[in-house]
Amino acid sequence: MRGPGRASRPGNRYEPTAAGSRVPRVTVASRTLLSRGSPAAAAELLERAAEAEPGARSIREALARAQFDAGRYAQAADNFRQNVEAIPSDDYAHFGLGLALARGGDPAAAAEHLALAAAMRPELAHYTEALRGVRATLAARTQAGAGAPPGSAPDGDEPR
Repeated sequence: MRGPGRASRPGNRYEPTAAGSRVPRVTVASRTLLSRGSPAAAAELLERAAEAEPGARSIREALARAQFDAGRYAQAADNFRQNVEAIPSDDYAHFGLGLALARGGDPAAAAEHLALAAAMRPELAHYTEALRGVRATLAARTQAGAGAPPGSAPDGDEPR
């Protein structure tokens, strides 16, 4: 049983952060599941939350990350894409979409989104490293006559 406090109130769907902003409780719970190595459980929790609040970008981002970690790259790409469409200047959404597309076997489309993310935030080395990895995959496929099966080459980093 929980003691008195903000998070224990039935109507409170948010948890305070150290910076004073509020994060949906479902996002906090999903982060706990992810940190414990349960991305499929986190994705299931977040899918229900995304259905209940389809416009909540933070929930959709957390869902996409959980789906990515669970190896559900096409679904992760769809959710990252929805965030890109909602806010085209969201560098992290482009980064996640690029990685999901790369893991899903579409390095050409991945390179476009990773290039946008890297251009928006050139100080983030993992964006540039992921782009470099996807471009190397494309170059290798070009040299091999595109004989490599889709999704067979490394694609870069995981979403952070």
